[in-house]
Amino acid sequence: MRDAPVDSGENRGQRPGNFRLCYKSSVPFSLDGKSALVTGAGRGIGRAIALRLAASGAAVMVNDLDSEPAAGTAGLIRSSGGQAAMLAGDVTDPAFPQQLVDATLAASGSIDIIVNNAGYTWDNVIQKMTDEQFDAMIAVHLTAPFRILRAASAYLRETAKRELAEGPRVMRKVVNITSISGTDGNPGQAGYSSAKAGIIGLTKTLAKEWGRYNINVNAVGFGLIETRLTQALSGDASIDIAGRKIAVGVQPKALEAIRQTCPLERAGTPDEAAGAVLFFCSPLSDYVTGEVLLCSGGLHF
Repeated sequence: MRDAPVDSGENRGQRPGNFRLCYKSSVPFSLDGKSALVTGAGRGIGRAIALRLAASGAAVMVNDLDSEPAAGTAGLIRSSGGQAAMLAGDVTDPAFPQQLVDATLAASGSIDIIVNNAGYTWDNVIQKMTDEQFDAMIAVHLTAPFRILRAASAYLRETAKRELAEGPRVMRKVVNITSISGTDGNPGQAGYSSAKAGIIGLTKTLAKEWGRYNINVNAVGFGLIETRLTQALSGDASIDIAGRKIAVGVQPKALEAIRQTCPLERAGTPDEAAGAVLFFCSPLSDYVTGEVLLCSGGLHF
């Protein structure tokens, strides 16, 4: 961010043009004292989000399906002087969301930011898509965020009621991750697109339910971001979900076509993706709720 001039305070009351400017090189907000929960934070976009939140001062609960990458993200935060805890586990397990919320409260004493980022793709055209594939996409991208937010709702509501009675406004943030597949649809992604469209509906509904509690609920929709899920299809790249190997990657010709269609003519980086999420987690978005911000380089399917 470009350095911004600020009034040093030494010459207030003098005529315009006579005060001395000094320069402060920093983001225009701090998340000091805030506690953030980020799912799918072991790799890629989720790791970038966790690192950006920690760099802004938040204590971060790192969740990932696999313990090793979750520990890696938490270790990076701590080695940089930040605060982090971790809990590996499957967000689609019906019992896990409550465990994750409880662990976050135990580690930090509060929940101020929730980023529902965990997910993966399991694609096929509809005539070849199984119930298992479709249900898996709904479970990780829509049902899991719903359960996490439901598990956190008692703390969020009761805390907000107490704060409202005491006076000063305290804003909390929920950011749900969607995709241009959810806003536009995408061939071969009936399950993924349906879930990502559904999370937009959940976002807009909770924005209306939770506005009275000073909770901003927004969504960020990604286009093509450079992660292991969007690498060129090689035939041997896969992820392990509940013991099942699921191939990941995109056909090289499709990747090139997407890049040519994108106005910025390239894929985004995880750090660029995290920047959009950071905006919704910050005080800069205190009067923004129920919205979907597309971070896609202008790409639409």
